[in-house]
Amino acid sequence: MMTPTQIVQAQLDAYNAKDVDALLATYAEEAEHYELHGALLARGHAQLRQRFTLRFAEPDLHAELLSRQVLGDVVVDLERITRNFPDGRGSLDMLCIYQIANGRIGKASFVAGIPQIPSPSPR
Repeated sequence: MMTPTQIVQAQLDAYNAKDVDALLATYAEEAEHYELHGALLARGHAQLRQRFTLRFAEPDLHAELLSRQVLGDVVVDLERITRNFPDGRGSLDMLCIYQIANGRIGKASFVAGIPQIPSPSPR
């Protein structure tokens, strides 16, 4: 059986490969995504698939792991996410808190920083 660290790393690798099936394989069937201490973002594979498929349409999408802490079945990643925002390509830092149960991610909560979009260079 995979450790919590290995499960979350497999999830991150699948995210960066934009492989929704491999990514969902790391999640429990009824897994839940939340804003930290807030709203439910998605529940179950169907809603997760919809969220990831939409995000994977962004050509520059990539998550860079900045740090990882593990305490038992909880893995906390600080990631820098490169995204395609309406105002252009940029990045934001995101705190991702994964709770592992029975070898899969059961719940995940996220805190997103402020998007940083570089100003266009003057011509």
